[in-house]
Amino acid sequence: MADYNRYGHVHGQGYGQQNYGYAPTLSSSPYGNGQGYGHAPSAPPAPTPSSSSPYGYGYGHGQGGYPPPMGGGFGGAVAFPPGTHPDVERAFRAADRDGSGSIDEGELQAALSDAHHRFSIRTVRLLMFLFSDAQLASSPRSRMGPTEFVTLWNCLGQWRVVFDRYDRDRSGKIDSDELREALRGLGYAVPPSVIDLLIANYNNGVSHRGALDFDNFVECGMVVKGLTEKFKENDTRYTGSAALTYDGFLSMVVPFIVP
Repeated sequence: MADYNRYGHVHGQGYGQQNYGYAPTLSSSPYGNGQGYGHAPSAPPAPTPSSSSPYGYGYGHGQGGYPPPMGGGFGGAVAFPPGTHPDVERAFRAADRDGSGSIDEGELQAALSDAHHRFSIRTVRLLMFLFSDAQLASSPRSRMGPTEFVTLWNCLGQWRVVFDRYDRDRSGKIDSDELREALRGLGYAVPPSVIDLLIANYNNGVSHRGALDFDNFVECGMVVKGLTEKFKENDTRYTGSAALTYDGFLSMVVPFIVP
């Protein structure tokens, strides 16, 4: 049985190759609103896997987890991490149409999209940037190998659990109140004004009655998590404030808005 947490700190650690990665983690001590923690937070426990699902968390009927791939064939020999579930292997091989052993952003989009929801190319490009070795100067920016794909797939399963948990009305979308609760549950006390900006960012600039699909929620959550963790590197006392140079600020923000 594949474990969503199994590969979280091997590859796909994201911008700066930090150990915090981009999988969601629950927290009882939110950071933000100018207050910080006041102390360094302890690592919260990971969600408990479900023994009924090959992906560790179950999928469908509100159970969370990332969906099984929609069929797919097999290509040539590709090296996957030990313990990779066969369905995840099939998803990668089906997307790798040219049998090259790696997939581009279009192939990744096809692999992540299913009959119920299509991942936007904007979200896919951010995921490609955060989870592939393309961040290294010597590597091409547009390809993802099987190990990174497994890490991403497992991470998305964890985000699906969070999405289903906070989609209180089972609408299939996360509204502003649900987003605020979800981010706070992950340890980020994001102020209402920023919540409105986040919602508007995915709704043509309009925040009123806007809501996030799953891919938008994943992108939003990873950006908030990534920027907050980078900010906290400069806020060593967890006060909620930090001094940044202009270059440092741009280096922190630009990778998330220009993937």
